[in-house]
Amino acid sequence: MKKTILCIGAGYVGGPTMAVIADRCPDYKVIVVDKNEARIAAWKSENLPIYEPGLDDVVKRARGRNLFFSTDVAAGIYEADIIFVSVNTPTKMFGAGAGKAADLQYWEKTARDIIENSDRGKIVVEKSTLPVRTAEAMQRILDSNPKNLHFEVLSNPEFMAEGTAVDDLQNPDRVLIGAMETPSGQKALQDLVDIYSHWVPREKIKTANVWSSELTKLVSNAMLAQRISSVNSISALCEKTDANILEVSDAMGMDKRIGSRFLRASVGFGGSCFKKDILNLVYLCEHYGLPEVASYWEQVVLMNDYQEARFVEKIIRNMFNTVAGKRIALFGFAFKADTGDTRESPAIYVSQLLLEERAHLAIFDPKALDNARVDLKDEQGHIEYIDDPYEAAKGAHAIAVLTEWKEFAAYDYQKLFDLMEKPAFIFDGRNILDHQKLHGIGFNVFPIGQKALTHL
Repeated sequence: MKKTILCIGAGYVGGPTMAVIADRCPDYKVIVVDKNEARIAAWKSENLPIYEPGLDDVVKRARGRNLFFSTDVAAGIYEADIIFVSVNTPTKMFGAGAGKAADLQYWEKTARDIIENSDRGKIVVEKSTLPVRTAEAMQRILDSNPKNLHFEVLSNPEFMAEGTAVDDLQNPDRVLIGAMETPSGQKALQDLVDIYSHWVPREKIKTANVWSSELTKLVSNAMLAQRISSVNSISALCEKTDANILEVSDAMGMDKRIGSRFLRASVGFGGSCFKKDILNLVYLCEHYGLPEVASYWEQVVLMNDYQEARFVEKIIRNMFNTVAGKRIALFGFAFKADTGDTRESPAIYVSQLLLEERAHLAIFDPKALDNARVDLKDEQGHIEYIDDPYEAAKGAHAIAVLTEWKEFAAYDYQKLFDLMEKPAFIFDGRNILDHQKLHGIGFNVFPIGQKALTHL
């Protein structure tokens, strides 16, 4: 093997990224470590800890050949030449910057673990989403080692989207690598370029200084979330004016200056990155004395919160101003289709608000029920987790579609209608259903950003 690559963190980023690198770079040994024993055991099993289309095949090709999973973090650090750091960096919920700044305690502990278990200099690659100038702090910690070892810190942010992660990794729009503008920094950069060059065309490997790389990740997610919040704000106006958000967004998206991506109105965005990264960006702007810029980006998050709350308010208002004791079937709990990830899912917030109104929830999702149980474990109220959509709808007063799983559009809605209490309601939070057909069956249909179709 040319070199040994280590990834600290076996989550949604570290696991798939290392699997693809191992698959495409058979001349490198790749080790993924995590202190979570259950997670590592799952990576070694036939039932991987995360669901991503195509991931099983990639892991099976490389696992045992040049891809290995372990809980022995110290041994992995000792062996590695290149270390990817993909640990959790949640929003800080205490002290200075609470609610906005990134919590870097796990990241700093990892840096100190690297010092303790290294016998030679290594390349350390930031894979976690981090604030601008974090690499400088990591470099200072690593340079303070008493062993007089030299470490190089690179930034290599991830731009994959859950649900399409494997394809995004195999066919990326770009790979971004940031390095210090020193001879040793540029040499380390080339080592990482050599890895990605195994399968990524060189023109798609973008190099930059470390600070630009770190900021690009935050701003990319902020810009995508901004588009979602923008179209969601217009969906509220469409409902007031009887305009159709699908027609508005389709026509708007035909303008090549705007484009059609991320202009689909919905109940709101979720996922581990968007909200966290925007709040991090807000905190940075405040820290550097840019309050107007901070307020601008914070509004993207506030608009998303408004869209989620507006969706619940629509349910309550149209179900005769009360959902107390009424069974509501939630179709979808993952924050998006083709993943089991529920982090910051709109379904969590919608569920909490409905439970406050004493609704009875019947939750169905093809891949996310286990995570839903964890997310709502501390909530008070009547909750059922059901692995069949028809069972979930039995006796329900309403169906609320919260995830855009394609299979939801293929269900037998006549059968669902027959199983439900009447009048039967559908609140399509993703605009994926045939609303005219549903209305013809007898449903009262409430889409996002479109005129309601009712029999009331």
